[in-house]
Amino acid sequence: MQAFLQYSPEVQAARAAGTPVVALESTIISHGMPYPQNVQTAREVEQVIRDAGAVPATIALIDGKVCIGLSDAQLELLGQSKDALKVSRRDLAYVLATKKLGATTVAATMICARLAGIEVFVTGGIGGVHRGAETSFDISADLQELAQTGVAVVCAGVKSILDIGLTLEYLETHGVPVVSVGQAAFPAFFTRDSGFQADFRLDGADDQARFIRTKWQLGLQGGVVVSNPVPEAAAMPPDEIDAIIARALGEADAQGVKGKAVTPFLLARIKELTGGRSLATNIALVKHNALVGAQLAVALGRIQA
Repeated sequence: MQAFLQYSPEVQAARAAGTPVVALESTIISHGMPYPQNVQTAREVEQVIRDAGAVPATIALIDGKVCIGLSDAQLELLGQSKDALKVSRRDLAYVLATKKLGATTVAATMICARLAGIEVFVTGGIGGVHRGAETSFDISADLQELAQTGVAVVCAGVKSILDIGLTLEYLETHGVPVVSVGQAAFPAFFTRDSGFQADFRLDGADDQARFIRTKWQLGLQGGVVVSNPVPEAAAMPPDEIDAIIARALGEADAQGVKGKAVTPFLLARIKELTGGRSLATNIALVKHNALVGAQLAVALGRIQA
């Protein structure tokens, strides 16, 4: 497996020095934001992690390799490409074997991070159970990955386009702990409160690290969701965003948008309907997650595995 991994010089140096490394996904670059904001945000998020004492490792599949850490040229390639494939667990082997350009989802990034020995992964929001899943069976592979792959995932909760209640039920069934930061409520990506509670509240990085390390030392498989709400100043009004999401979901259904295409379609449509304010919220929450994730990685590094 290690033959497929290609480390950037910065990440390779961090591994040699024992500096904490934080994984970042690449679908947020290729499918989550428009160019050039996607590349600019990726660079800014990486810098937030560096400033907090860790090293960023944005992950993507390029020329048959799992690239752990990307150069500026590789970030630009992902940001501008119209052909980058959205890669989950199912797609990893195909994209590597065919040497296509692949951007990793939450699930695929968790797999690659685990192979590279990276314990913390920062994203915007995790996937989950889609609305209407009782008939469509549309459940994100992110949830099953959280049940089996030992990586801590720092996020702003579940994307509010999903069925948050059913997502939390799924995570509970599969033994995935959900931790909240700074509040008891579980956040809903664009807003701070989904109306549901997290399992545990742990505000500080040291407390989070002790809990996560204890879980893994007990031999309990799987990841941990560290839900970090969007900063209050950047959050969107719940009533407004809920109405816009309902409209975008209706349009997706009417146009027959399904599967992997649903989330990119909805995020793009929500951006249009909010006049770009949802993109500003998305950028703010990812940066905030990067800070919390870097602090967690540093704290985990202080506790022997």
